[in-house]
Amino acid sequence: MASKNEQRDAEYTEFVSAQLTSLRRTAFLLCGDTHRADDLVQQAITKLYVRWHRTRDVVHLDRYVRTMLVREFLDERRLSWAKVRLFGHTPDERRQPEPNTDLRLVVRAALEQVPRRQRAVLVLRFLCDLPVDEVAQLLGCSPGTVKSQTSHGLAALRRHLGGAADFPLTTAARSH
Repeated sequence: MASKNEQRDAEYTEFVSAQLTSLRRTAFLLCGDTHRADDLVQQAITKLYVRWHRTRDVVHLDRYVRTMLVREFLDERRLSWAKVRLFGHTPDERRQPEPNTDLRLVVRAALEQVPRRQRAVLVLRFLCDLPVDEVAQLLGCSPGTVKSQTSHGLAALRRHLGGAADFPLTTAARSH
């Protein structure tokens, strides 16, 4: 019979294994760099492990962990030597190039120029398909703030894209 700690570790490992791809994708969309995405995920799942014994009452554990990840991104203050790589491949290595690769690269580069909080809102709203209320909950702000950050973020993104009035954010940047 497994000890209580072994059972707890097994539950944690099972949960993280199931969520890892989604967390890594979200982190990559937020920061645009596979190494930084790995660092963000590592920080979030490490904090989750420390708090794992207190997560029994969390109703939506996946949202809880995604909130941790987004907050890690927003508060990121990393030393360059503290980088950890979780995977031996980048997110795009296993995918065949798509026809809109150039557009995706342009949109990602423009997204990198948008302020962090606005970028987080754009990624969560358009690339992770989260509703305004859930984004507000993740970021610890009001739905009105999410809406205004979305508006400001889209305006900044358009400026960086050379004033393009309409660009396919969801298709251009999502497929990674």
